[in-house]
Amino acid sequence: MRIADLSYPTSVGCLRVSLHSVNSHSVRHLFRHSAIVRWGAAFLGPHFFASLGALPRYLGEWKTYNKQAAAQQIAFRDSYPCLADRTVATPFDPHYFFQAAWLARRLQGFRPAFHVDVGSSAMMINVLSAAVKTVFVDYRPLHVRLSNFTSLAGDIVQLPFVDDSIASLSSLHVIEHVGLGRYGDPLNPAGSQLAASELQRVLMPGGRLFLSVPVGRERVCFNAHRVFSLNTVRGFFQELQLKAFSLVDDAGRFNEEVPPEAVADLEYGCGLFEFVKAHE
Repeated sequence: MRIADLSYPTSVGCLRVSLHSVNSHSVRHLFRHSAIVRWGAAFLGPHFFASLGALPRYLGEWKTYNKQAAAQQIAFRDSYPCLADRTVATPFDPHYFFQAAWLARRLQGFRPAFHVDVGSSAMMINVLSAAVKTVFVDYRPLHVRLSNFTSLAGDIVQLPFVDDSIASLSSLHVIEHVGLGRYGDPLNPAGSQLAASELQRVLMPGGRLFLSVPVGRERVCFNAHRVFSLNTVRGFFQELQLKAFSLVDDAGRFNEEVPPEAVADLEYGCGLFEFVKAHE
C-alpha cells in the first residue's frame, strides 16, 4: 500500500475532512458534572418505558444502599441512574458483533503484513491492530495515538491511496451511509456506488476486500442507511470475484460460508462479502 509515493502512511494532505464533529469532551464534562443531565439521559431513547418502570426499584435500592453503607451515603449530585441494564441476557447488536468476529478470523487466516480499514467501527479496529499493523481511514478523523495503529482523515469516495496498492482492505457497514449526509458528507444518491468504485480502485491484484452491508428488501432509509439487494452489491463490484459469503439473518443468527442466494426474502440482514481482485 502506498499513499502517493510513500511506502507507509505517515501523513496525508488535500483530503476532504468533515467540519461537523461532536465536541465529545464537552459531552463528557456535562455527564461528569451535571446530575440533571444524567437523569434526563436515563429516560431518553428507546428505553423510556423500561426506565420509567425501573424507577421505583432504583429509588428503593438507593434507600437500602444508604442503610447498608452508613459511611458512604449517596448524594444526588453524584447519582448516575442506569435503569435499563438489568436484562436476562447480555444485549448486543448482531450485525456489529458478528462482522467483527468474521473479520478478525479472516485476517487471522489471511495474515496480511498490514491492513487498511475504511470507516468501520473504531472499537473493532483498535483491537485488530494488536495482531496486525492497521491503517484506519475515516471521514471524521479519529484522534488517537496507539502502537501498530495509524489513523488518517479521508473520504471513501476519494481515498488517499494510489491504484492497485492495498493487499488487505475492509469496510464494514460503511458504504450504505455514503451520500446520505448523516455524518456530514455531501448528499449524493450515487454515494454507495462511488465508494465501491474507490475500494475496487485501490485494491491490488490478488488483494482481499472484506465488506459488509445491509442486505434485503432494497430501499433508502433516509438518512440512516441504504439496504441493498444481492444483485446491486454484485453490480457495484464487477471488477472483483466473490471468494466467500457469510450472513447475519433477520433473526440475528450468524450463517458462515453460505450461498449468496440465502439473502432472498430477508428484510434487514448483514451480508459479509470476501472479494478478491484477479491478477491481470
